[in-house]
Amino acid sequence: MKPARPALLVVCCALATSCAVGPRYHTPEAPANAGYAPAPLPQSSASAAIHGGEAQHLISERDIPFAWWELFQSPALNALVERAFRANPTIAAAQAALVQAQELVYAQRGYFFPTINANYNFERQKVPGNLTFDYVPGVEGNGDNLTPPVQSLTTTPHTAPLLYNFHTAQLTVGFVPDVFGANRRQVESLAAQRDAQRFQLAATYITLASNVVAAAIQEASLRAQIEATRQIIAADEKSLQILRDQFRLGFAMRIDVAVQEAALGQARTLLPPLQKQLEQTRDLIRALAGNLPNQDVPETFELDALQLPPELPLSLPARIIEQRPDVRAAEAQLHAANAQVGVAVAAMLPQFSITGTLGGNADEFPWIFRTGGPFWSLVGGVTQPLFEGGTLLHKERAARAALKQAAAQYQGTVITAYQNVADTLHASLSDADALAADVRAENSARVTYDLTRRQMEVGYVNYLTLLSAQTAYQQALLTRVQSQATRYGDTVALFQALGGGWWNRKEIAAR
Repeated sequence: MKPARPALLVVCCALATSCAVGPRYHTPEAPANAGYAPAPLPQSSASAAIHGGEAQHLISERDIPFAWWELFQSPALNALVERAFRANPTIAAAQAALVQAQELVYAQRGYFFPTINANYNFERQKVPGNLTFDYVPGVEGNGDNLTPPVQSLTTTPHTAPLLYNFHTAQLTVGFVPDVFGANRRQVESLAAQRDAQRFQLAATYITLASNVVAAAIQEASLRAQIEATRQIIAADEKSLQILRDQFRLGFAMRIDVAVQEAALGQARTLLPPLQKQLEQTRDLIRALAGNLPNQDVPETFELDALQLPPELPLSLPARIIEQRPDVRAAEAQLHAANAQVGVAVAAMLPQFSITGTLGGNADEFPWIFRTGGPFWSLVGGVTQPLFEGGTLLHKERAARAALKQAAAQYQGTVITAYQNVADTLHASLSDADALAADVRAENSARVTYDLTRRQMEVGYVNYLTLLSAQTAYQQALLTRVQSQATRYGDTVALFQALGGGWWNRKEIAAR
């Protein structure tokens, strides 16, 4: 134990006097007087007398559930999101990236401890027998002298070759005291990168859920548009049949019939693109659920089966930087860049090392650690970089530039986060007004179209008047269906912009 005492004293002194060089990290504060609009926003949206047109109320400071999609009250949607969480490869990739980042932190922490290596070498050598002098390899651990025996006393002095074994076993202990905190800063940087991966995983869950819900809404919207287009086609077919009857009786001209045939053909051309979009949306849903295109999912979606949440949470502006995973990830990258400055500074300072060995050697293994065989050494060293062509200086400057870059990127991410929330709030309010207007326009256009068709049947108006009313109604119907789906999409975008409630996920809440 006596040889270990100086080393232990050196280590204790090094740890007692060590410090972490470089700038100390401070968590950025929320922007002062942050808000979502120059003027106060309405707390309720407009309503429309149609499914999905209900008024929505913004509830300040209400927490966001992680399973926010359940507010749409669709069992099929809930099942699809859960299936996507289990099977979508982006989740597995993000989880593996987090595990990798955590293991790198553990690996770097290992440099705080001494390294211990055991080494064993075995040699078998042959000493030539034709040497002209006595060859004495030395006294071995067992006290024997390996002098080659005399081969013949009557001839020219000649010794026989000597064959012997040589065993060496040793234990090497090395330690590099973290005097200036280079390793602590590196661990700090890796831990921050691990946090960034954790927030990336949270963002992956939010993005996947948002994409699944958005795809389901898109499917429901396309089905509604296809149904509306089929109603338009049916109405055009009915109008064409009336015109043909009137033409046969002499009450309509052939040009009127031709124009209606063209209108019917035009309406029919709207159907194939919608059907194509529906199939592509189904392909997207299968992919989000982790399936191939030929592996269908049982869930299908209609707008009437989705309930628009009547109450929406609205987080305080100061909490956005805590809730948004992209902001938290950018903050973690800023933390990592700050620590890398300390790593670069520490590389320019003296590096200390302590190495100790304990072992033995002999020509027979049992004698390695007996009298004469054991050996030990204790070496302490310090290295101060003097000239490396400016490499260390420029690396330190590069680390500080990277810190400035990370700070600017963090600021940009914060601004974008507030912009996303403001955009979704304005969209929710404006699209609610738009849907109310579109419903009124559709109702007026339908009444006008029905009355005009009846008037044409009895000969009060000509066909051109009917065609104009029919075209207006068709456009109003499709616009209303699209606006109806847009309100659901605005709700999804708002939940995503506010952070998606990732902090309420069970795995995270349990930490």
